[in-house]
Amino acid sequence: MRHTKELFSLEGKIAIVTGGRGLYGASISLGLCEMGATVVIASRSGEKCEEYARTLRDQGYEAIGLSLDLGDDDSIKALAKEVYDRYGKIDILVNNAVDRRNMTSLSEATRQKLQDSASTNLNGQILLSQAVLEYMIPEERGSIINISSMRGLDCPHFPFYPEAWGDQPVNYTTEKWAMVGLTKYMAGRYGKHHIRVNCIAPGGFDPGLKDSEKSGFVETYIANTPLGCWANEDDIKGPVAFLASDAANYITGATLVMDGGWTIW
Repeated sequence: MRHTKELFSLEGKIAIVTGGRGLYGASISLGLCEMGATVVIASRSGEKCEEYARTLRDQGYEAIGLSLDLGDDDSIKALAKEVYDRYGKIDILVNNAVDRRNMTSLSEATRQKLQDSASTNLNGQILLSQAVLEYMIPEERGSIINISSMRGLDCPHFPFYPEAWGDQPVNYTTEKWAMVGLTKYMAGRYGKHHIRVNCIAPGGFDPGLKDSEKSGFVETYIANTPLGCWANEDDIKGPVAFLASDAANYITGATLVMDGGWTIW
């Protein structure tokens, strides 16, 4: 029987985090590093990823930044191959990146906007998972964590949003629901290889909103959340580290809800 501390440890693990320097992404990357993993931070701006990785290395952690365009098949395959060639394995993939450039309300949606958005936020995640699975399957192990949203469990509560903001994007809600379905599909398909696929549905987190013209929305959100607070930068770290670790060895196909209780009512 292994000690619980050993089960939670990520020492020696190689992790890829897409969008790993953004709002939740920076915390995810840091949290995995803190638990002992070597983290590959990947997004369209490889230079900025490497800049953040450098700050992590300065703290004594193992991290690198690489370029990844989830809308480009060659870029996806190249990233997976580079990580495998460098480290000889890929243990963890966190599908966290979100491209918001083509978010659109239903009334203003066009086929091109919807296709461009899904190309990255859904199809890109599927194809990156495909590329990483190529290296996980022979090892008969691995953990894939999809970052959905509370929007992947409900829909925007439209009365809480001021009319001046316009409608909430139809493709964000749709894509985040799809991430939950993708999780279940991959968990069912690759469980025989002991590759675990799970999902996290986080609640709102954007420190900048508190001091912006949208502060009224933040107050409404907090007042209608059971825990009565906005998520902070540490809240995502534990759930990701848990699902990435052997402590979650018998958990797959699950969606861990991290929303302060928002979706319970």
